[in-house]
Amino acid sequence: MSEEVRGRRAMLQLIAASGAALALPRAAAAQAKSADPVRAFVEKNHDANVKRLQDWIRLPGIAAENRNMNEACAQMVELAREAGFADARRVETKGHPCVFGTMDVGAKQTLGVYFMYDVKQADPAEWSSPPFEAALVDKPGFGKVVMGRGATNQKGPESAFLAALRALKAVGRKPPVNLVLICEGEEEIGSPNFRDAVERPEVLAAFKRCSGVMLPMNCQNPAGGVSVNLGAKGIVELELVVSGEKWGRGPVQDVHSSQKAALDSPAWRLVQALQSLVSADGNDPAIDGWFENVKPLTARQKELVDIIVQRTPEAAALKNLGAKQWVRGLSYREAMERLVSQPTVNIEGLVSGYTGPGGKTILPGKAVAKLDLRLVPDMTFDEAVRKLKAHLAKRGFADVEVNVSGGYDPTQTDENSGLIRATQATYRKAGIEPTLNPRLAGSWPGYLFTSPPLSLPAGHFGLGHGSGAHAPDEYMVIESANPKVAGYDGAVMSYVDFLQQMAVVR
Repeated sequence: MSEEVRGRRAMLQLIAASGAALALPRAAAAQAKSADPVRAFVEKNHDANVKRLQDWIRLPGIAAENRNMNEACAQMVELAREAGFADARRVETKGHPCVFGTMDVGAKQTLGVYFMYDVKQADPAEWSSPPFEAALVDKPGFGKVVMGRGATNQKGPESAFLAALRALKAVGRKPPVNLVLICEGEEEIGSPNFRDAVERPEVLAAFKRCSGVMLPMNCQNPAGGVSVNLGAKGIVELELVVSGEKWGRGPVQDVHSSQKAALDSPAWRLVQALQSLVSADGNDPAIDGWFENVKPLTARQKELVDIIVQRTPEAAALKNLGAKQWVRGLSYREAMERLVSQPTVNIEGLVSGYTGPGGKTILPGKAVAKLDLRLVPDMTFDEAVRKLKAHLAKRGFADVEVNVSGGYDPTQTDENSGLIRATQATYRKAGIEPTLNPRLAGSWPGYLFTSPPLSLPAGHFGLGHGSGAHAPDEYMVIESANPKVAGYDGAVMSYVDFLQQMAVVR
């Protein structure tokens, strides 16, 4: 008998014995006929829960465009109150507001929960289904999915967590832990004002009672596996701008390109400034002092990378990324170690002059590059901004504008913390052996929880699968075609089990 068949049989035996059925799609879970009233309520209200998610996606709060932010905040308040956060309320910041609420059920343990209610921009021309229509679509190999901006990042998993709380409330059960909820409206622009909300006295006092902070997430890959992130990279989001007006050379506005023989080019100057930030092949940061405070991976973290490589086939990893090889032609193992250990300098976009159809012979008077810089422990946001500006000035690029729009420090959480142990225990109950990941290559503003004065463990949790964050055709699986991947109801029930694990972990 193969390991795959043996593993599948063991999982089915576990489900038959316990009635958990977390990782099964909705139809198979219904066949299990669980006597659990919470599960029964979730299954009965499947359509209503999915519609609530669709309605959430259909009101996009896009901080980068200042689009619907007041309406999106009000919607978040209402969703939180429906789930049992009776005191949920808007919290002002210097930018877009946050939402804060508590649920004290008299439990011994208190869990912090982080939400974001804003989403990335979306160009409808790039999508196969309108990004804010939230259509239910049959996706070959996956099953029925909801497609829309925010489906997986993060409204889908957040809605599943709220559905879990509504189910407990409906059957007369209190959550097994007290809850503290903070919802941000600027995550997708680098959380520039999130600190304003967290440091309010009543918010900080509430989080000081927590034993950890959880961000709901669709953590299953297409095969059903799960990684538990023990940290995340920090980030700096910014623009570099070169203009003839500020530089004092080149045109102050677009002119005919024949003038290039007589005038300097702001666009070429930006290219030269950008090239100074990285190695010749663009793959390593070359900013002065950039690696000064980079903390090397520990022996244990390297061991975890080995396990990731062993459990995830290289071909599948490349296919999921739409790539054919790793940076510089490195081995799979070397690339995965770089992914968790190295800071980066990335160009998100370049804009200068004419970009429409055909040609337009102009010499642009301005050039803009949008960058993100990923940070690892023990780098900090403030240090990174300071070193970038000093690097440019030292090389004669003091005229290049550095417009920082947001960002924050990296995070790290101990694998022996109660939060991580409860996360692992919940996955194992579902018949899944999780993989520990030393650090998520992406970013979220968890540093406010993991750093003093709170110094709490923080991380992601959730069954279910979704993909396409920040990209066209973002989706979350609703009814799974793969018995190893949870559909929406399975995701909801995973949060019920997680709360129970948090109540008993020590």
